Amino acid sequence: MRISALTAQAVPWKNGGGVTRELAVHEQDGRLVWRLSLADITRNGPFSAFPGLARIHCVTEGAGHSLSNESALLEARPLQPLCFDGGAELECRLRDGPCKAFNVIYDPELVRAEARILADGPVPDTDVCQVLFVVCGSLQVAGTDRLGSGEGMVTQSAAGVVITGGGTVIQARLLPV
Repeated sequence: MRISALTAQAVPWKNGGGVTRELAVHEQDGRLVWRLSLADITRNGPFSAFPGLARIHCVTEGAGHSLSNESALLEARPLQPLCFDGGAELECRLRDGPCKAFNVIYDPELVRAEARILADGPVPDTDVCQVLFVVCGSLQVAGTDRLGSGEGMVTQSAAGVVITGGGTVIQARLLPV
């Protein structure tokens, strides 16, 4: 399945403090399994909480931000996937102006998620559901399709997929528990 932040509609955050572009959602029996989105973070303030869910958050543009509450301080830095409890009540403080972040919000009772950053070259193939999101450069798909910045795919196989053009891609694997 192809995903694109370029065509996805901007919708308000759950708490109304910003906007996000929902890229894909997978539900099972009416229950959220995972959701992919690209959020615009333009001001300091509360982050939306998703009780019962976990989150991977990766800054794709800008200098990033810190997330904190009375017991935790998390640093969201460019291209460093950050995993945390989606239900945590957190305040965001921008580091140096607005930023964008790719998010995987998922139910840890149904799937386990992990993310890493890939650069130019072949994408390692796996036999599990994975998301490939292009931050820069491009993704050549088996010689037939080319995806650019802000685009990506959800797939069971990355056979023949190559990152080109000095590209950077977020790979998120969604594994059954």
